[in-house]
This record gives sequence, structure tokens and C-alpha cells, in this order.
Amino acid sequence: MKHYEVEILDAKTREKLCFLDKGKSLKDEDVLQKLPVGTTATLYFRDLGAQISWVTVFLTEYAGPLFIYLLFYFRVPFIYGHKYDFTSSRHTVVHLACICHSFHYIKRLLETLFVHRFSHGTMPLRNIFKNCTYYWGFAAWMAYYINHPLYTPPTYGAQQVKLALAIFVICQLGNFSIHMALRDLRPAGSKTRKIPYPTKNPFTWLFLLVSCPNYTYEVGSWIGFAIMTQCLPVALFSLVGFTQMTIWAKGKHRSYLKEFRDYPPLRMPIIPFLL
Repeated sequence: MKHYEVEILDAKTREKLCFLDKGKSLKDEDVLQKLPVGTTATLYFRDLGAQISWVTVFLTEYAGPLFIYLLFYFRVPFIYGHKYDFTSSRHTVVHLACICHSFHYIKRLLETLFVHRFSHGTMPLRNIFKNCTYYWGFAAWMAYYINHPLYTPPTYGAQQVKLALAIFVICQLGNFSIHMALRDLRPAGSKTRKIPYPTKNPFTWLFLLVSCPNYTYEVGSWIGFAIMTQCLPVALFSLVGFTQMTIWAKGKHRSYLKEFRDYPPLRMPIIPFLL
């Protein structure tokens, strides 16, 4: 009797079906009769633990920063002291930063609902606590300093803010353009994988040089936000985000190279010509 270690994940349950000895993951739509397991095989069901939908996780982790940041922006009681309750900052950049931050997370929420198509239906329940700790915690840390009554504007004033705002807006548009391009590659209800290529939209031309330009634009947005606010917590958030997105980009890049023999050789995972 031959033994293989393959697994079938059911996106709607917390079980996986597997054969022992060798690890190979299968898609939900694969048929057992078509698998190379010989005439006999031993099947095992394993409990994946509590699961939660990707949509629920994304909506939760993105709604939190939006709400938390606004608490600091409006200076609700018990944050900065009674004399500052519900007062407004005198610095224009503080209001602009709130608009940019809110726009970013509203965009993410809308993309989760209407743009993204997920290849897997669920993830482990524990991930929602980890993800929310990261997003909510950094949002509170950034918002506390940016909206603080003693906050001082960027060193180079309006010129620095305008440059940073331009970077932020361009990267937000680029990120959305890439998400739309990736969505168009996968018809609704399908798990088809194709090589993404540039379209007529100039923001997608970054596909010529990197495999995951959505991450490139995402990092660029936070760099712009960090320059705009000149706030250390924002810079640290950008650095941590860049590190994590680089890991994801490298993984997707390797997957593309393995799956498609004709994958464009000039592309890098996230930074053109470098990384």
C-alpha cells in the first residue's frame, strides 16, 4: 500500500483530509479519484481548529484603526487631559493626516467588500487577535503623537507636507489600480492563477519590474505619511510593514517562478532591481 502526505482543505469547515508520509497540498476542487495514490490509500481527517473567514478578519482589523485614530483626533476625554477634551489642533497637517489615514482604511474596507477575491475562505481564528493587535496598536500609537496638543509640524513646513501628500496620493491610486488589475485576472467564483501584466493604466506599469507592486505602493503610501507627519511611530510602522510585505512578496515571487515557466525574468519581488 502506498502512502502520500497530501491534504485537502475545506474552506467551509475546520477539517483537512490527508495521506501520510509526504507533504503536498491540494486544491478544494481536486477529485480523489484523479490523484496519483495508486489503488489503495489511508485517509486521515485532522482538526484545523476554530476558523474565521478572511473577509471578517480584514473588516475587523481595518475598522479598528479607523475608529481608534478618530478617538485621538477628536481628543475624547481621558486621553490628553480635561482642558484638551474635544478641542481641535491648530496645525493643518494634523487635519490632513487624519483625512489621509481615514481614507486609507475606508479604501481597505471597501476593497475587502467589493474588490478582493480570496483563494481560501477561512484562516485560523487566532490570526484575528494577532492582526488586530498589530493594526490597532500601531494606530493608537501613531494617533497619540500626531494628535497630541504638543505636536509640532514637520521641519520644512508646507513644502514637506505637500511633497508627502503627493507621494501618499499617488501610491494610494497605484495600490488601488493593482488591486483592480489582480481582481480582473480572477473571474468571480474562480481560483484561476495567471501572470499579471501591465494594462493601459500607467499605475500598473510597475508590473514590468516587480511581482507585487501592490506592496510597493503600500509601502510608498506609509513612507509618504511618515514624511508628512514627521512622526517616529509612523516610521516604525512603515519599517515593520515593509519587512512583512517583503516576506509576502518573496513568497509570491517564488510561487510565480515555480508555476509559470515563462514568467518575466526581470521582475523582482517588491523593489525594482534590488529586492
